[in-house]
Amino acid sequence: MKKDSCRFCSSSLNRIFIDLGKTPLANSFLDESELKKDELIIPLIAYVCEKCFLVQLKESSSPNEIFSNYAYFSSYSTTWLKHAESYVEMMLENYQFTKDSLVIELASNDGYLLQYFKEKKIPVLGIEPAENVAKSAIKKGIDTRIDFFTKDLALNLKNNQKQADLIIANNVLAHVPELNDFVHGIKILLKDDGLATLEFPHLLNLIEKNQFDTIYHEHFSYFSFLTVINIFKHHELEIFHVQELSTHGGSLRLFVKHKSNDNFSITPEIKNILDKESKAGLDKIDTYTNFTISAEKIKEDLLNFLHDCKKNNKQVIGYGAPAKGNTLLNFCNIDKTLISYTVDKNIHKQGKYLPGIQIPIKSLEEIKKIKPDFVLILPWNLQNEIITEINYIQDWGGKFVIPIPEVKIL
Repeated sequence: MKKDSCRFCSSSLNRIFIDLGKTPLANSFLDESELKKDELIIPLIAYVCEKCFLVQLKESSSPNEIFSNYAYFSSYSTTWLKHAESYVEMMLENYQFTKDSLVIELASNDGYLLQYFKEKKIPVLGIEPAENVAKSAIKKGIDTRIDFFTKDLALNLKNNQKQADLIIANNVLAHVPELNDFVHGIKILLKDDGLATLEFPHLLNLIEKNQFDTIYHEHFSYFSFLTVINIFKHHELEIFHVQELSTHGGSLRLFVKHKSNDNFSITPEIKNILDKESKAGLDKIDTYTNFTISAEKIKEDLLNFLHDCKKNNKQVIGYGAPAKGNTLLNFCNIDKTLISYTVDKNIHKQGKYLPGIQIPIKSLEEIKKIKPDFVLILPWNLQNEIITEINYIQDWGGKFVIPIPEVKIL
């Protein structure tokens, strides 16, 4: 699936932001029987629109291929569950949601967030395209519709008297190939006096903290605040408040209302974030042109470290099998000759192999059995949680390796 024009403003895409080579889909984990088969390999090149500054992929797989059997279950991360629970507490404290309200989450995953609204007796509806993940939510008693969210689905729900007092869309905007259709769907589904919140990794952090590994085929777009304001404005929606979050290496949480809704006041944080982006040059095309240099430096440093370990008979394993890890390892051409295996708590990934580099995924019990010298933390955004969880590696002198924003040993 290839798109030569901007996903928002339809301008032609000519300026490369970063070229990460040809890679497999980041979440296309392999069974042992598939190791000798040809994998789907697609160019991973991000472009920046010279008109609206949206960073995006031209070439990707179809959403059906990506999400038909998705391997990411949010509930396996305690950090993410705490984040979801604190969000619900904050929303209930600041806004009036009752048993007569309806909370709808787009890309609701396994019910990791809606479960906390349900505990408070507030009606919920999840919309989740990945059937295997949605079924996990349904087992928890979370009303979930297995479908992609589109303008047409929003109209269908509205016509069946299902409009939302609160729409939640966490880390889904990047996954949307048809941006305008999705945002227009939010406008349709949101009650006149309702509000929506959306979270996504902030492009400013991606650039300033060298987070190139967060670029993969499942993420079609990468957003600055400047760009996302214009996207919502185009659909007569208004961002009235924004929060900076630490999640995913630094994210933004938007609070959105209908432009016609005067119940919410515009907060000073809007101007503060725009000023911060302007100071960083995100409104100038030249800012987007040297990002590849940072990625190449991390590649060189990580490969030098791993080759030194191999030379000195030091064993390195990975922790986690996140999409960002697959981008990093494939870009650096790191295979099982340099990293023996990786471990993951997610039972749906254990026993499989990372796409492309074909490193095996094992359970956490392997760490104590093998006693590796170094553990490379691939989901570096969860490093505090992981270091606390397996700090016992220090009992035999084991150390942690963090790859982003620079390679460092802890």
